[in-house]
Amino acid sequence: MSMQVTAAVARKPGEPLSIEELDLDDLRPNEVLVRMVASGVCHTDAIVRDQVYPTPLPAVLGHEGAGVVEQVGDGVTSVRPGDHVLLAAAYCGQCDRCRAGQMAYCENLFAADFGGRRPDGSTAFAKDGEAISSHFFGQSSFASHANVVQESVIKVDPQVPLEVVAPLGCGIQTGAGTVLNELRPSLNSSLVVIGTGAVGFGAIMAAKVAGCAQVIAVDIHPSRLELAMELGATDSINTREGDLTEEIMRLTGGKGANYVIDTTARPELLRKGADALGLRGTLALVGAANPGTEVSFEIGLSLVKGWTFKTVIQGSSVPQVFIPKLIELWGQGRFPMDRIMRNYRHEDINQGFEDSHSGRTIKPVIVY
Repeated sequence: MSMQVTAAVARKPGEPLSIEELDLDDLRPNEVLVRMVASGVCHTDAIVRDQVYPTPLPAVLGHEGAGVVEQVGDGVTSVRPGDHVLLAAAYCGQCDRCRAGQMAYCENLFAADFGGRRPDGSTAFAKDGEAISSHFFGQSSFASHANVVQESVIKVDPQVPLEVVAPLGCGIQTGAGTVLNELRPSLNSSLVVIGTGAVGFGAIMAAKVAGCAQVIAVDIHPSRLELAMELGATDSINTREGDLTEEIMRLTGGKGANYVIDTTARPELLRKGADALGLRGTLALVGAANPGTEVSFEIGLSLVKGWTFKTVIQGSSVPQVFIPKLIELWGQGRFPMDRIMRNYRHEDINQGFEDSHSGRTIKPVIVY
């Protein structure tokens, strides 16, 4: 039986979302009906709203949801009604990458996360007969209720506040996972994080957990750099005040950094980061650039460095395994992610987008 839900709908590229009443269709066997309690707002929501990535509009976006299970499809065994759940990216579960535990690199990633349709072509949301894209990252969490694919669902302890853990679904997990799952920095190493948004803060907090001796935060907002120093950074660089490469070399005593994580996807910053790597250093890109963006690297003198460039998505995480670990770290006081969040009402969602864009809020969280 279909039901009426309230959702924030992206209708035209670059325009504010509109709060509308929609019809939500029947649950499929592999889906879970979730009543949303909270949802993070992520940079990826903004770039899909603006159509940098091609999810068909109109669409219900949102991919850092958390809520309570109201109903489960016949094929779902992982959760039951009443369970508290956190939602992460979808994956097919069938391809070679998924079967190897590399869900972040699922061969069917674009269909599962950005397609806006079920595999049979249907959408869960409609308005007066008009199809509205659903299943964004398997979930579309900017709605009061959604039919979510079971691959996106992670069961969490009911004691855990859903509005605090919701943003783990994408941004914070991406930063933390890049450090803890992908780079796995050696003890007492140096790690640079370019851009202190939610992804950057996830990386900074994780670098402290991992035992890095030096964690260098890079940004243009002094307030963010101050917060970074409170949450795990040992040094900070404001790129408005100095050359990034020179500052990293100075702070590392001329050795260069062991690891540089770039969350901005700005070619000039990637180049500056690469030039500041030490021997056997690694540069990891986690920011989303427009398709077709290119970067130039120096390959003459840097050949003898034996350095690595890699792209990382979703923190190379298996969400059902990794996210509960981050929640445990938060509970121990070792991953203070609540310090970067600010809550917004559902009807104020566009303000959340604006504050994220301007840098006023690091991680906006919509609380239903």
